[in-house]
Amino acid sequence: MALLNRSGISRSRVLELSLGLLVLFVITVAMPAQADRAVPEGYRLQAGDIVAVSVWQEPGLEQLVLVRPDGGISFPLAGDLKASGLTVEELNQALKKRLKKYISDPVVTVTLQEIPGNRIYVMGRVNKPGDFPLVTRDVTVVQALAMAGGLTPFADEKHIKVLRTENGRQRSILFNYKDIRRGQALEQNIMLQAGDVIVVP
Repeated sequence: MALLNRSGISRSRVLELSLGLLVLFVITVAMPAQADRAVPEGYRLQAGDIVAVSVWQEPGLEQLVLVRPDGGISFPLAGDLKASGLTVEELNQALKKRLKKYISDPVVTVTLQEIPGNRIYVMGRVNKPGDFPLVTRDVTVVQALAMAGGLTPFADEKHIKVLRTENGRQRSILFNYKDIRRGQALEQNIMLQAGDVIVVP
């Protein structure tokens, strides 16, 4: 005979309910939040980003798609099309237009899953070196340094470099933070691009 507690519920039933609540909690915590929840409106896709594309009532047309280094993507029936520089909604419309040739009034859903290719890197004598998501297209060198916690006391603020890869070749752009602090040579405070590396000696 099962032992009852004061409320009349057996210990085995209490244990069963407790385990059920524990499993529910674990599942809730483990479920990933929507990847595009923190992405600002108007975000434009870049090479390296990953989007999830699905077409309603078309099980074969549901997959994760990588934005290639050339900025394009490939999707069944739609073929190759440009994605880099487009918003998620613009890519949705482009896919829908392509798929209309094969599916009557397709219902297309595109969600941004990851933005690993859209990051900048700050290293050297800053307080918080690391990589940072470039979620907008208007991040300057000064703003990136602020994201990295600012310069350390022994940083060489006159010889900071921005390393940028263009057409397969890397070039170095000099940045003098001392001039910026004085309000001089403000043209140095350039807009950063995905993949840029700021080196603070």
